[in-house]
Amino acid sequence: MAELSEMPIMAVLTILAARWIVRHFAVPSTPSARLGVGCIAIGLMLSAEFTLVLRPRGLSIREYLASRDPIAGSAYYAALGLFAPLPVFVAKS
Repeated sequence: MAELSEMPIMAVLTILAARWIVRHFAVPSTPSARLGVGCIAIGLMLSAEFTLVLRPRGLSIREYLASRDPIAGSAYYAALGLFAPLPVFVAKS
């Protein structure tokens, strides 16, 4: 329940962060440049999550993904699917 409750807040923060990154670093408006930024961001985010979650809990990535709640896990995977391409869709102005 907690994961589902925080999803809207995290979505808004992700959009704001993507807009800030695009503006602050003057990322070109080409889809390939912005998708590259999104891929770097998701790589860093997943690295941090796996390092800070898996090691302390002694889980493999497979065990971690299998242990997720079906509903919250589906929402998590959907959010990850939107995370990388988000810089393509945020306004540069």
